[in-house]
Amino acid sequence: RWGRGLRWPRSGGIRGGAAMDLFGDLRRMNKRQLYYQVLNFAMIVSSALMIWKGLIVITGSESPIVVVLSGSMEPAFHRGDLLFLTNFHDDPIRAGEIVVFKVEGRDIPIVHRVIKVHEKGNGNIKFLTKGDNNEVDDRGLYKEGQNWLEKKDVVGRARGFLPYVGMVTIIMNDYPKFKYALLAVMGAYVLLKRES
Repeated sequence: RWGRGLRWPRSGGIRGGAAMDLFGDLRRMNKRQLYYQVLNFAMIVSSALMIWKGLIVITGSESPIVVVLSGSMEPAFHRGDLLFLTNFHDDPIRAGEIVVFKVEGRDIPIVHRVIKVHEKGNGNIKFLTKGDNNEVDDRGLYKEGQNWLEKKDVVGRARGFLPYVGMVTIIMNDYPKFKYALLAVMGAYVLLKRES
């Protein structure tokens, strides 16, 4: 008796899932609203690209932010740490410094520590790297016949990091379906978000 005046809210049932709701929302939008939402989405993407290009100019690095993909630099950096890089060509490379470098034949840059530096009289610098958690130096990772790295191989030098923030990137690379689902959800949210 005490619950006589109470009513349960109607759920309306399931109307074909989230995909049907998405298409229903798109159908209910007039063309002007849809164009407005598409322009909003394009503005967000172009803003992100402009910020990235700005970081490239400010830091001097072609990749100002990278994610550590392996445990070769533990305990200094762990898998999933986000590194902030600079690459000013006037700064000399010194032993003990952590650099990100690219090797011919490998697509993914490597994050390791400089262990030896050779400076020649003409100003050329050659150096050798090694992962803190590795037993041997990186000569086995360099292209065949290459024993030293040069400044041209350096993508950037680590200046700071955020622990484990890059795990999202690793998950998206390991599970491509998750990446596409996440991008679809984000795109749908931006397109369907209405101004209040």
